Amino acid sequence: MVSIDQRTRTDAEQDPLDLEEFFDVQLPELAAERSHLAAPGALELGVEPFTFDTPVGAWTMSIADRRVLVTRGSDGTAVQRVDATELTDIVHDQRTPMTFLTAGSLTMLSGDLGDALDWWVVLRSLLDGRSVHTRGSVAFRDREGDPLDLHRSFGVDDDPDELAHFLAEAGYLHLRSVFTEDEMAEVSNDMDAAAGSYEPDDGRSWWARTTSGEHLAVRLQHFHEHSARTAALLEDDRFLRIGRLTTDGHQSRREGNRVEALFKPIGVVEGISDVPWHKDCSLGRHSYQCSGLTVGISVTGADERSGQLAVVAGSHRALVQPAFVRREWDLPIVDLPTGTGDVTVHCSCTMHMSHPPIDRERRVMYSGFSMPPLAPDAARASLAALGQVREQAHRTVSQAPVACRPCRSRASSPRSRFPTMPRAP
Repeated sequence: MVSIDQRTRTDAEQDPLDLEEFFDVQLPELAAERSHLAAPGALELGVEPFTFDTPVGAWTMSIADRRVLVTRGSDGTAVQRVDATELTDIVHDQRTPMTFLTAGSLTMLSGDLGDALDWWVVLRSLLDGRSVHTRGSVAFRDREGDPLDLHRSFGVDDDPDELAHFLAEAGYLHLRSVFTEDEMAEVSNDMDAAAGSYEPDDGRSWWARTTSGEHLAVRLQHFHEHSARTAALLEDDRFLRIGRLTTDGHQSRREGNRVEALFKPIGVVEGISDVPWHKDCSLGRHSYQCSGLTVGISVTGADERSGQLAVVAGSHRALVQPAFVRREWDLPIVDLPTGTGDVTVHCSCTMHMSHPPIDRERRVMYSGFSMPPLAPDAARASLAALGQVREQAHRTVSQAPVACRPCRSRASSPRSRFPTMPRAP
């Protein structure tokens, strides 16, 4: 059995930042100690000087002689304006650049989201003592030490140690025929019956508009309340055994929004339906919660024409930006076609996305497993705030601008930041 627990913080340990103390003393000391972890990967990313503009002054981070430097002054090619509360949350891993973008509060005086993401990675390296990912630093091996077949799928009754090893190495699993076609047909019927009970802005659903002008519910939260079959599946050992693959004590969702039922319509032009590349921890709290397990139940099958899931293998083991992909990573993209009743599992810090369906719509349910919180009382407020940002996304962020904004900003650059990576052979 294996562990995928990456937690290093608890909410009970946070203190507000003194900005001058942080930038003049604490961060330079960390840079002197840990530049060897941050600089090689930062150089591969091609970072340029970055300034944090705060109410008490400006400080610029840069790379020179393979060292991270922190100096007073606004000398950065890119400049982000932040206040003390925002910077405290960044340092304590409560917020990321994607949180600010989603909430509409990312303030770049110059530069763009790509610059903020690059330097967030460098900052996390210094704060957390992790190496920024460099090409070739993540390898994939099976239990015998041979190259791992990243396209391998498993039966639900296969050796759990084999499943756990693959999950820890690759960051995802594809389990075949976990549930029957009859069970999925019943769930699909329940989705149709339940859709009419949801309304825009009800706080329990996400909506999207298609090219035909239809305004459709695409994500039904608390779906177990509308489907007896789904509620039963969440208590079925075929589902629960997924949480027992590691030694981390993963627990299924027992209250609140236990499962979400998703419609994936063709031709979405407004709203979030087919989510672009991201980690589930892209809005923050990686060091408090990862790795949880996100479980997708294929109500219908999915392939390259009907909106299948794709993952970046090994991204859960790499300190990389929490959204969008970079050629520099050299991590393989793997598509995960599924049949009806199949299940996909991915770690909460595995980069993934869903392709827009082209020929056929698809349906899927998402639930998951989390590790017992280290400080549940202290975490409650932070989790609530993060949930509010997530729910705000479907109201304030349209799909196309989020997916393309960084690409547009660097379209003419010789080092375009977000090109598509090659798929795994």
